Amino acid sequence: MADDLIELSAVEAARRIANGDLTSEALVKACFAKIDQLEPSIRAWAFIDRELALERAREADDQVKGSKGVGPLHGVPVGLKDVIDTADMPTENGSAAFKGRRPAVDATSVAALRRAGAIVLGKTVTTELANLTPSHTRNPANLDHTPGGSSSGSAAAVAAGMVPLAVGTQTGGSVIRPAAFCGSYGFKPTFGLIPRTGVLTQSPNLDTVGVFGRSVDDLAILADAMQAYDADDFASLRGSRGGLLATVNDGWTLKPLVAFVKTHAWNEADPGTREAFGELVEALGAQAQEIIIDATTERGVAAAGIVQGVELSHHYGHILDRAPELVSKGLAERIEAGRRVNAVDYVAALEARQTYYRTVQELFTDYGTILTPASLGPAPKDHNTTGNPVFCAFWTYLGVPAVTLPLLEVDGMPLGVQLVGPRGDDGRLLRSARLFERFVQEAG
Repeated sequence: MADDLIELSAVEAARRIANGDLTSEALVKACFAKIDQLEPSIRAWAFIDRELALERAREADDQVKGSKGVGPLHGVPVGLKDVIDTADMPTENGSAAFKGRRPAVDATSVAALRRAGAIVLGKTVTTELANLTPSHTRNPANLDHTPGGSSSGSAAAVAAGMVPLAVGTQTGGSVIRPAAFCGSYGFKPTFGLIPRTGVLTQSPNLDTVGVFGRSVDDLAILADAMQAYDADDFASLRGSRGGLLATVNDGWTLKPLVAFVKTHAWNEADPGTREAFGELVEALGAQAQEIIIDATTERGVAAAGIVQGVELSHHYGHILDRAPELVSKGLAERIEAGRRVNAVDYVAALEARQTYYRTVQELFTDYGTILTPASLGPAPKDHNTTGNPVFCAFWTYLGVPAVTLPLLEVDGMPLGVQLVGPRGDDGRLLRSARLFERFVQEAG
């Protein structure tokens, strides 16, 4: 019975709990049973409070019994990357410098999840300060391989069936890449769609809250619960917002037309990746058209590196200055490199973003969606790396929504397929992703 429960999608679990066909307590206990089984080897969790989660689950069940109103995620368990503040659990940012830190209030996104009825199981492992130094988490598809980063715990926990939903963050490729490596669904929404107040700041012009789930619908329902305007976040988007899940399920049936963009990194990709995508594009036939914008993506990735380097050095530099022994060698080197960047180059990198976006915007006018790899290949068999984010960094820099689907496999390991849409069109991107997934599955 427990194994059946942990295979439920979040959308289905929420429906059953609201109807009284399933209790939140039973689902939370099933998640804990899976955690007990797999956590010793995968190590996806930084902190779990079983008693609190079960108490909240029983309260959720009492609300259903009392015929009280329930939220869209009522009683559904979720994991939170350990860079997202929680008032009832520690938030240590994957860093010895924050050991024992206990925030006074929830992050804006966490407060929204609680209002939606979600049950927070605990905090998932992050790499050091959500950067590139690997964590101790292992890939559930094969323990010898990296799970990616920096949202390593969130991706691994969902892929392993420990929890149906998890929240992460992406500054370069930290949602899309680990989802692709571990074999889960991952979604990085439009920059500013989900508020970042109460989330560790690394690069304020790039940092984006993202989500992991077991289906496209799961991604939509989780992002729906958190999207809102927040006056305390300068990037937060104003204006009315459509429901992502409603858009995904609005009955649109036309086959998605995609622009296949290899980017300048194509020749760096593993031969198996190039072969798999070649077969995928061939199967898509007239629904896919290869478009070359290599010069734009190459310059954009370079600009993204400048922005991230300067901003992380500003936000993390004081930690290095105060307690260098608490900062890894790799992060220390990145902080010092960011400090050496010329201010003119930094401003130019920020200003170039809109120029590069206009190039991509033309593709969206003709095709609606961009198809591109999520990573250079499957997860490397190396615990000393989180993998290269080169296939993600450009899209993060532009602030466009991106989703990865676990549709391919190379050498027995998951290989994600990334789809990208225009800014603010998150719902239609997810709808296209679900249609794309069905089209690929039907094509065999």
